[in-house]
Amino acid sequence: MEGEIIVAHEDQYDFKTIERKWQEIWERENVYSVPNRCDKPNYYVLEMFPYPSGALHMGHIRNYAIGDVVARIKTMKGFNVLHPMGWDAFGLPAENAAIQRGIHPAVWTKNNIAKMRDQQKRLGTSYDWEREVTTCNPDYYKWTEWMFLLMYKRGLAYKKTAPVNWCPTCQTVLANEQVSEGVCWRCGKDVIKKDLEQWFFRTTAYADRLLDDLKLLQGWPERVRIMQEHWIGKSVGADVTFTLPGHKEGITVFTTRPDTLYGVSFMVLAPEHPLVAELIKGSEREQEVLDFVEKCRRESAIVRTAADTEKEGLPLGVYCINPLNGEQVPIWVANYVLMDYGTGAVMGVPAHDQRDFEFARKYNLPIRVVISPPEMELRSEDMTEAYAEPGVLVNSGPFNGLANEEAQAKISAYLQEKGWGQPTVTYRLRDWLVSRQRYWGAPIPIIYCPECGTVPVPEEDLPVLLPENVTFDPGVISPLAHVPEFVNTTCPKCGRPARRETDTMDTFICSSWYFFRYTDPRNDQEPFSKDAASAWMPVDQYIGGVEHAVMHLLYSRFFTKVLHDAGLVEAVEPFTNLLTQGMVIKDGTKMSKSKGNVVDPEEIFAKYGADTARLFILFAAPPDKDLEWSDRGVEGSWRFLNRVWRLVRGHMDVFAAVADTKTPLARAERDLRRKVHSTILKVSEDVEERFNFNTAIAAIMELVNEIYHYVDNVAPKKQNQAIIKEAIENLLLLLSPFAPHITDELWQQTGHQGSIHLENWPKWDEAALVAEELTIVVQVDGRVRDRLVVPADSSKEQVEELALTSPRVQPQLDGKQVAKVITVPGKLINIVTREQV
Repeated sequence: MEGEIIVAHEDQYDFKTIERKWQEIWERENVYSVPNRCDKPNYYVLEMFPYPSGALHMGHIRNYAIGDVVARIKTMKGFNVLHPMGWDAFGLPAENAAIQRGIHPAVWTKNNIAKMRDQQKRLGTSYDWEREVTTCNPDYYKWTEWMFLLMYKRGLAYKKTAPVNWCPTCQTVLANEQVSEGVCWRCGKDVIKKDLEQWFFRTTAYADRLLDDLKLLQGWPERVRIMQEHWIGKSVGADVTFTLPGHKEGITVFTTRPDTLYGVSFMVLAPEHPLVAELIKGSEREQEVLDFVEKCRRESAIVRTAADTEKEGLPLGVYCINPLNGEQVPIWVANYVLMDYGTGAVMGVPAHDQRDFEFARKYNLPIRVVISPPEMELRSEDMTEAYAEPGVLVNSGPFNGLANEEAQAKISAYLQEKGWGQPTVTYRLRDWLVSRQRYWGAPIPIIYCPECGTVPVPEEDLPVLLPENVTFDPGVISPLAHVPEFVNTTCPKCGRPARRETDTMDTFICSSWYFFRYTDPRNDQEPFSKDAASAWMPVDQYIGGVEHAVMHLLYSRFFTKVLHDAGLVEAVEPFTNLLTQGMVIKDGTKMSKSKGNVVDPEEIFAKYGADTARLFILFAAPPDKDLEWSDRGVEGSWRFLNRVWRLVRGHMDVFAAVADTKTPLARAERDLRRKVHSTILKVSEDVEERFNFNTAIAAIMELVNEIYHYVDNVAPKKQNQAIIKEAIENLLLLLSPFAPHITDELWQQTGHQGSIHLENWPKWDEAALVAEELTIVVQVDGRVRDRLVVPADSSKEQVEELALTSPRVQPQLDGKQVAKVITVPGKLINIVTREQV
């Protein structure tokens, strides 16, 4: 590997020249390009690909630096490492740019990608750029459209009219997962409900597998698995039908508490429930109820169901019949019931549900106790809150006296026997709404024919290309609907005039399969070959923010299972291990332009170089914790790299040294070798087992101090140059994943051939680790009083004797009797006095 050796001032290295030199060499010689299969074991490390906003921020830098260290270490450990990068390039910001700047989304996106790719290369990342993918390019979204057709053919894509989350600001619908606390995940503005005909993916068909297979993800953070478990939200209970006099259909409710059915005193429908309009039609309450329904629809689901939101409702003036006791039950409409959870109807049991209790008290509805604490009578008039604990059934007909857990099963069986209900499992998870009324997304490959109905675009006609001549207006919904040459087409079945679907796909579809495309990115016959996917999938190590715990990670798992069932991949889960890195914060808060606390990576690159930026961001905190930005910390990382530069440049002569295996090493050389090999051991364990890059870097810094200590305190003529050589070579190897440019330069300057990043990871010498002396902490009654340095082969009795006779310990024992001596071999002695026993 050739390149001009950079000769700089001995006190400070020329990072600009060195970093540019090695980036050019790595790219020219394809150092990081890998085949799908070779004689090495495969390892796939992947950071979540970015949206091309135009510039990397410090969160990006942290994400990519973490992944790059993992990739470089795995390469040095003998793996064939796939480490690709691409662009999640569709999305609303590009359309906003078109509106605000008069630039086409494709041009804006392409320019941003070029800027960010350049920044990533200057960071020194080891990406295989030959595998780069861009989701807005036809060679990618052709296969995104193919994925839609796969879903359609397998009965997993369907269209229906439904109340959807609508963002008036973004002028598009949102999936449930894209609404957080009632606001749009993209713009932060309030979201409302709106009835629209939309395309959905049937994610609920995979609810059980998505839930059950969480147990396979032992390499994921527990909190992410819990978040997915809660989002899927499995509930076991029963569907129960309350009859509606004069109506063919009754009201079906789902309940996890069939043991409380005898306590139902009211029924509540969601404002969006279709029965509401039917039941009030022509009544004196009609307008009042319709106004209330509209008021509720303008509020977000989060607000309506929040614990501190006042529960409001109106009676409809009609009744349904409880199948168990035949009682009339008044029907209400209330703000706290949602149409998209359960059946949109909830039975009110105020004695045993706190929300129902508060609603009943507010509107003076009956409260009937049907579960009482064992050996105690519970009276409704004495209750100040609902009783939700276990107990025995009362006021429940033939089920009186049963423990409520036993009654749940028996009542469910009784309902099924009578045809009034059946055991049921429901999920909080809803089908994925994938339609978007925007331009900059993958077209939905569907054609509507007056004769043939809904017709999928034939695979041989893919991709359905986005037209370029589109007008962007902030008030226009579905820009594609205003492009006649796109809309008007012919039916592939009958050849008659037809029209295209004008919605585009949710951009999360693009990111739900991109990790498969990296395995075979130039395949123009299929999205990827099964052989290529099998060579790499599942991803061994995935890295990204915890904010993607539900949306992206859940959708990716769903896609992988569908592809597995279609026989296209062997993997059943996409990511074996997941690392969710913390945020980069400054002045105690997340970096934000509005707060004026943003640090531009470009400034750090220009002043200190990429290696310094990488080193600081990996050293400042464990990767899964938030990182507080520190200008002093950056300066410290810069100074450390210059210390390394001076150390190596000041000892260039040692690299011609040959180890003398005959002459025994002096004490100083043995100590230095022990430090070298204990550092190799610690760094290896920290980066491989725990991803504790911060402690690994701290250990490397200690090694540098130890080398300086040796060369500063041993006379030059007595220094063992072979030992210094061994120490420096291992120092550079250990440091190379963290600071790739300076280490490759110094590796070359010290006479080595080829890139340091293609060298083997160093191995520690067990014999060198054996300590000659140990430091023993001495405590008296739990308080540290001395530290003893003793020969490593000292017996327990010898160490205890030294501790008891220590000049610093003796005064603490005056007037006291030693009750016992507790010894932790090789580490600690605690002398316990009589007064402490």
